[in-house]
Formats: sequence, C-alpha cells, structure tokens
Amino acid sequence: MEGHESDRVGFLPPLVGDGRPLLLTFAGALLFSGGFMLFLAATGEFLPQDIHYLGMSADDLCGLASCRVVDFMVHDRAAFGGTMMGLGVLYVWLTVFPLSRGEQWAWWTWLISGVVGFLSFFAYLGYGYLDTWHGVGTLLLLPVFVGGLWRTRRLVGTPLTPRWLGRHGGWLRGHDRFSLGRLVLLLGAAAVASGGLAILRVGIGPTFVPEDLDFIGVSAAELRAANPRLIPLLAHDRAGFGGGVVTMGLTTMLCLWCARPSRHLHQAVALAGVVSLGAALGVHFAVGYTDLWHLLPPVVGAASLLVGLALQHPGVHPPPP
Repeated sequence: MEGHESDRVGFLPPLVGDGRPLLLTFAGALLFSGGFMLFLAATGEFLPQDIHYLGMSADDLCGLASCRVVDFMVHDRAAFGGTMMGLGVLYVWLTVFPLSRGEQWAWWTWLISGVVGFLSFFAYLGYGYLDTWHGVGTLLLLPVFVGGLWRTRRLVGTPLTPRWLGRHGGWLRGHDRFSLGRLVLLLGAAAVASGGLAILRVGIGPTFVPEDLDFIGVSAAELRAANPRLIPLLAHDRAGFGGGVVTMGLTTMLCLWCARPSRHLHQAVALAGVVSLGAALGVHFAVGYTDLWHLLPPVVGAASLLVGLALQHPGVHPPPP
C-alpha cells in the first residue's frame, strides 16, 4: 500500500517548524520563570536549593537583622523576575513581528541578546555558588535557543551579516517629536544596560554597595560570621540580576535602533518597561528600601520610558521619510 506523503515526515520538524515555535518557547520560559520569581518574592519563600545550601529557611534567616536580609533578597529577586518578564515580552515581539517578516536585524538581535544572557550565567565563577535549578534551566534552554536560531535563519535570507544592524537608524535624521521620543527611549535603554553592568560588577566583586548595608543594618563581616554561605548566595542573586538587566537594556536598544515604527513596537516597549521597572520600583517600597540614591537608576529609567512614550504618542503615525 502506498503511503501518504506526510508519512515520510519526521516527528520533530512539524514541532519546531521554521524555528519560531522554539524561540517562542524560549520567551515563554522566561515569562514563566520571571513570574515564578515574583511569586516567590511576594511570599518571601526560598527555593529548596537555597535552603539546602544555606542550611536555613527564610524564617530562620528572619532572625538576623530584623528580617532585613530576607527583605534584601526579596528586593533583588523581585527586580530580577520583572526583568525576565520584560525580556520575554521583547522576545515574543521580535519573533512574532520583525522576524516573521524576514527582517535580518531581528535574527541578529536574538543572537546577540541570547549570547549575552547565557554568558552572564558564568558570573557564578565570581561568587562561588552554582544554583542547580539555574544551571539545569540554562542547559535545557540552550538547545531550544540554538535550534530556534538555526531554523529561523532561512526566514531572513542570506548571506547572514551583522552589517544589517548598521543599516538602520535613519530615524535619527528626523527633527520631530517622534524621533526625539525614540532617542529618549534609546538613551534610557542604554542607561539600563550600563546600570546592569554596574550591578553585575558588584555581584561578582564586593556584593554590596554602602546603601545595601545601611538598609540591612549589619556589616558584611557580621553576615559572613552568621553564615559563611550567605554572601555567596546574595552575590548570586545580584550577579544574575545584573546580567538580566544588561541583556534587557541591550535588547531594547537594538529593537529601538532597528525596528520600523509601529503600534506593536510602541506597545511592546511600553509593556516590557512597565513590567521590569514596575517590579524594580515597587519592591523597593514594599520592603522599605527607599534610599534616594539607590532608587535613582530605576527612577531615571521610568522617567525616560514615560517621556519617550509620551513624545511618540500615538506611536504609529511617524512623519513620512
């Protein structure tokens, strides 16, 4: 009996398609992970590997420094969760819109952003704590990311060249409200990326800035004496957060630099910014960490987002070139 044409198709090709399902799976994993981190931060709970590593639960740790250490961990993890969700939003937009239209810059943005994000995982070498869940999750997502990019390369044509990134930015020649708004957003994203680098440096270096220790109310030496594994765990959270912020800022910059003006770009940037900056600012007030100098970076980021979006409003009818 002669078989049907579809009987000669393998199991995986229909699932991975042209690669976009894999990239959307990757983005969905970030959205889920970010939401889960926000949930843990809201409940004040630790992950099982954190408890095993520390030998202490969140309740046990609350006995130190009037629970300020736990509040400090919550503040880092909530901000990281919001950053992951914001990044997931941008990845969904990149895949559904410009990449689906075969715009090569979107493929390169995926590649650059993903490589930076994955490389930031190795920051654990600086603080000595390897989060097993983080490690397993990274290993599981790596083939999804690579497979998605490998398959989607056919969408954007050949030859693949990063020069496509430099062929954009013509909007800078505009002298209008729309161009000014995009420039404000771009500068805000650059500031976010720079802030992420500073956080990453602190995470793999001293772990704390002076405002952190003022909030916690004890010195680093006292924290180390209370539990020698506590500072490596805190550094892990901080370095991971810093890497996420760098990736978020860089991805936003590339999208703003290259993308054609559209309502969906305007909405994606707005949603990603509100989720990430909203979590970062909100958790500071929730735990009482309201030092003005410490709050300055997210406040500046939020202000640039609001001003940039307002200047671009409605964001879909730029002046003709």
